[in-house]
Formats: sequence, structure tokens, C-alpha cells
Amino acid sequence: MGKPDYTIMAKQLESLIEEDSSYVPVLSNCAALLWEQFEDINWAGFYLVKGDILVLGPFQGKLACIHIEKGKGVCGTAWASDSTQLVPNVHKFPGHIACDSASNSEVVVPVRREGEVVAVIDIDSPSFERFTAEDAQGLELIAEVLGRSVEWN
Repeated sequence: MGKPDYTIMAKQLESLIEEDSSYVPVLSNCAALLWEQFEDINWAGFYLVKGDILVLGPFQGKLACIHIEKGKGVCGTAWASDSTQLVPNVHKFPGHIACDSASNSEVVVPVRREGEVVAVIDIDSPSFERFTAEDAQGLELIAEVLGRSVEWN
């Protein structure tokens, strides 16, 4: 399979969004797309901002935490800091939330709509140091497409 081609993935998402821009079908298909494109992962999906908490959104993988507080764990930190979190070893991340004890590395990217974080993309791997800066940048492209094109209501 090799490395994901983020440009092609972004174009695929844009095509899907043309058919229906509602967030549930788009994020569901995006989670499936991430799951198919990445090797060596055990979770890929979204957490959605609902008031002052992140709520589990569409995903592929094992059961997951349902609520995450702002500033807690990798996802909550990405939301609170409005910045991508590239974590080579989650066990060294202060306050890491272990939804799946098999996860050892993680990348989380905020999705912004009109300057506000509306969701985060979260991908976990059982391998240490699985994700690269290239992955983070590619996922930021995916997040940009989602943020500008999806109907979040």
C-alpha cells in the first residue's frame, strides 16, 4: 500500500462532499478512507466539538472514549491549543487517555471552520513513532478540505 497520497485523498473527499456535504456521511467516509489508506493503525476517526467537550464521531477501529474534556489527552490538547499533535510515544504524553491500551503513537489534527475548531482528526497506531511530519501536513490538508466544505450543523 505504501504512503497515503494526501492530494488524491483530498480530491476524493471533495468529490464525496459534492454529493452530500452533511458532516455525518462525509466524516464516516473520511474515516473509512483514512482506515484504507494508512498501514499499521488501530483507530482512525473524529471527535466533534459539542459545547465544552469533544464527543466521539464517525470512526473505524475498536471501541473508543465517548467524551474528552478540552485540554485532556492528545485530542483535548489539539483542540485547546488549536495545533496538530504528533506524538511518537503516547505513554510519554502528559495526561494521555488510553482508550485502547494497544496504541503507542498518535497524530491529532484540528479541523477549523471560520477560525474555530469544530472537530479533530485522530489516528492511533500500535507502533511507536508511526506518524511523520509529512503525515501531519497531509492530514492538515484533509482537515482544511473538511473545515471549508462540510456542513457542521
